[in-house]
Amino acid sequence: MIQALNIFRIPELRSRIGVTFLLLFVYRLGFQVPLPGVNLEGIRTASEKIAGSSMGGLFGIMNAFTGAGIGQAALFSLGVMPYISASIIFSLLVKVVPTLEALSKEGAAGQKKIGQLTRLATIPICILQAFFILYGVIYNPAYGLLQGEASFLYGLSVIVALTAGTVFIMWLGEQITEHGIGNGVSIIIMCGIISAMPTAMQSMMSVAENAHQLAVTLMAMWALTVLVVVYITKGQRRIPIHQAKLMRGRKVMGGSKHYLPLRVNQAGVMPIIFASALFIVPSILGTAPGFQWLGNLFGSPGFVYITTYTVLIFFFSFFWVRLMFQPAEIADNLKEHGSFIPGIRPGKATAEYLGFVLNRITLAGSAFLTIIAILPTMVTSNLHVPLMVSYFLGGTSILIVVGVALDMVDRLNSHLLMRNYEGFMKKGGSGWAQRKGS
Repeated sequence: MIQALNIFRIPELRSRIGVTFLLLFVYRLGFQVPLPGVNLEGIRTASEKIAGSSMGGLFGIMNAFTGAGIGQAALFSLGVMPYISASIIFSLLVKVVPTLEALSKEGAAGQKKIGQLTRLATIPICILQAFFILYGVIYNPAYGLLQGEASFLYGLSVIVALTAGTVFIMWLGEQITEHGIGNGVSIIIMCGIISAMPTAMQSMMSVAENAHQLAVTLMAMWALTVLVVVYITKGQRRIPIHQAKLMRGRKVMGGSKHYLPLRVNQAGVMPIIFASALFIVPSILGTAPGFQWLGNLFGSPGFVYITTYTVLIFFFSFFWVRLMFQPAEIADNLKEHGSFIPGIRPGKATAEYLGFVLNRITLAGSAFLTIIAILPTMVTSNLHVPLMVSYFLGGTSILIVVGVALDMVDRLNSHLLMRNYEGFMKKGGSGWAQRKGS
């Protein structure tokens, strides 16, 4: 704690932290601004109806992943969900479209161009998702949110308001990234998830019979989940890399030793997002006439549900890791820079070795993600916790929050170490770096 107080001794850090909290305050204010023509008294009642309906699980998944407020009929209801969708799409396109792949290798200029394309692609996705809120929430007569008659101009104003809200949130995220601490979009997602936790807890306590006992049980489970998430998130498989020695005149160049870190959870939360997105399809089809059996089969956490969910997470984990981390490309880069893995021949043998190690690590990471993903379902089934509450306070949300928090700690620690402070730890850097320095 004493070392953590050093962040307030640095003017630049004080300024960045202040800007971050100020912009997050502005972000939360947007959720207090209702959409035009919406019945203010009916928003709370509608939220309770949505939470208990079939749409509640769908909204809970989206809100848990993005920190949005779908179902609240507020200006910032979409949150950064359209931008995240566009980012995921371009992350995949960069690996499969040669033009975008070449653009991504042009350095900062190429990344800036891809960022511009991502922001432009966010607009049509905003419009599409705004239609979803307009017809699924506001125009739904069961919720009673609309005051007056539905017209084309009114629908257009709602779509424009939701799109403008998301664009403004994107701008806030960019300002946090530039003038604050950490990645702005990630911090906004974390803020949205954390802000929903008090409401979720209150909702859970209001329906629970033994509220205090249930709260203690859930807190113990969440504490254990946080410890496991931190341990796995920080876990790495370090592959030693040696650089060949080269003679330049009378000087010996190279010969250094370093590591290639491979994270255990290399795919992050992306496999859960893809698997959950596919599970939305049977949930929607299950409401159609003649497809009720599909909703019953995948709507309850039975054997088919958990097995299918597990298979999808494992598939998307290997798919995402293989797409983003290509052993052949890494092996070629090592060979071009005169680096090699001790005991492994450069080139094809190195690629095969990296692929073998990566498969074993991805298998462990997939098992971890599966446990994190099914935790909300198990909590809902055995402890009789509402589904939306379990999504907000379940393992997936914790995975996102812990990942963003660890990134912020690393950034703060780097600022402190640059100014000769010890940072949040008594010893900075990795264990290998500490042994080398000693």
